[in-house]
Amino acid sequence: MRIVLFCHSLVSDWNHGNAHFLRGVVGELRRRGHLVDVFEPQDGWSLANLRADMGEAALKLFQTAYPSLRSNFYDPRTLDLDGTLDGADLVLVHEWTEPLLVHRLARHRRAGGRYRLLFHDTHHRSVTDPGAIAAADLADFDGVLAFGEVIRRIYLSRRWTTRAWTWHEAADVTVFRPLSAHPAGDLVWIGNWGDEERSRELEEFLLGPVRRLRLAATIHGVRYPEEIRQHLAASGIAYGGYLPNVQVPKIFSRHRVTVHVPRRPYAAALPGIPTIRVFEALACGIPLVSAPWEDSEGLFRPGQDFLVARDGTEMERHLRMVLHEPAYGAAIAQCGLHALLARHTCRHRVDELLAICGELGLAVESRSENAPCAAL
Repeated sequence: MRIVLFCHSLVSDWNHGNAHFLRGVVGELRRRGHLVDVFEPQDGWSLANLRADMGEAALKLFQTAYPSLRSNFYDPRTLDLDGTLDGADLVLVHEWTEPLLVHRLARHRRAGGRYRLLFHDTHHRSVTDPGAIAAADLADFDGVLAFGEVIRRIYLSRRWTTRAWTWHEAADVTVFRPLSAHPAGDLVWIGNWGDEERSRELEEFLLGPVRRLRLAATIHGVRYPEEIRQHLAASGIAYGGYLPNVQVPKIFSRHRVTVHVPRRPYAAALPGIPTIRVFEALACGIPLVSAPWEDSEGLFRPGQDFLVARDGTEMERHLRMVLHEPAYGAAIAQCGLHALLARHTCRHRVDELLAICGELGLAVESRSENAPCAAL
């Protein structure tokens, strides 16, 4: 098949974790013999911020780690859709795509496009900003790929689409995998700053336990204001700034435990959606302790594949157990890794996508090859 993907960015993962999953899916599709063309806006905010943060070295890092991946940069107002979509069998449109282009694609499909057109939602805006999704006007799309069952049901119940499939994110195991290294620190957390609500979540489930246990901890992420960086320093936590996702496995291998602190919209309104950080941590074989999220779809086995802390006190207790009982932490990590490899890799998601294509009447024959590992 020829597949065309429109996304916010494949090149940049600066505050844009969806890039991790899309890279893995595109790489897997290409290894199976499909032709995949990726398009991202020439002035996307993620790429602009990445260049401001790391300069052109960031682009070289992407090219080295993903030599087979590339993006075509476009202007949403002037992109030639007839030429771009000529011969396409499947067109995937990620929800961060500019509304102008989403509308142009819908009109193109309505005017006789012979491809299948799918909208891909990996965000909480269907709950927190439903007007933005409703305005997309997906009537001319063939359906929606939703990264959780609750999102799929929202699209159907609000009649934004007539067909929707649950298509969770997953780990790109060509990048996220266990590495051997001598731990240099106790705990690492990889996540971006949000707002005051985020501050309260992190204080309870991350900063407070780290202070009380006096752990050697590091935080990586972006958008941390200066006053928050000062607060981290006062808590004895090192701030490592932006971390390219290809370097995450190396950082995990140098620490003994990590935590997951889901944002409030996911924990409160979107049960069953762990976000990609959970998949990636488990794929790297590091013990994971998570703040509460309801695994309503049975993706994992909470308490076996990772530990769940209902509050800050329980988080502290779990971290102490993992750090003081290395065999216990290793057993948790091993269970999580096995569960991830059995069900939640980008290979599994491509299998699911091709099955959906079959439902839509597309020919989906492909060859399967072993995936090479990205350079770290």
